[in-house]
Amino acid sequence: MDAFRVSRRGRTRCAYRPGMEHRARPRGLTSRSLIAAVLFAVAVVPGWTLGDLAEDWTGNGLLDWLVTCAWCGLAVRVLAPAGSYRARDGWLGAVPLYGFYLTCVLCWRVAYLPFRDWEPRPDELSRARWLTGDLLGLWRADVMPTRRPPVTTGTRPAAGPRTR
Repeated sequence: MDAFRVSRRGRTRCAYRPGMEHRARPRGLTSRSLIAAVLFAVAVVPGWTLGDLAEDWTGNGLLDWLVTCAWCGLAVRVLAPAGSYRARDGWLGAVPLYGFYLTCVLCWRVAYLPFRDWEPRPDELSRARWLTGDLLGLWRADVMPTRRPPVTTGTRPAAGPRTR
């Protein structure tokens, strides 16, 4: 069947059929901003809440900062690999105020995945590709496939080696 032929599904007509390739398009500014804002809220608000609760329980305002910064460092640690940062940069996320900035940058980057508008790190270049055509100026770095364990034959031969 021709790929451009319209197929019938129930009462609706559509040009997409199962098995046809669907090309992903980059998100627009509004949807990317919304996703980034939700990611930032999910990454930071629990730390603020836990910090406030720790201050209420102990009466120590410094503990509030410590809990909030530790939570922000954890959020950076989780988001860092997807946003082309090293996971060890989570320590930088624990620095007061800089952690919030780093979390904002990572949320902005993660909201645009699988497309990237930043250059990949040198260790990511082997799996990154520069896009052309309508997507000129963007990168795409897909996740590396997981390693499967090597295929082995049986466990141990029952008797000695076989001869033919």
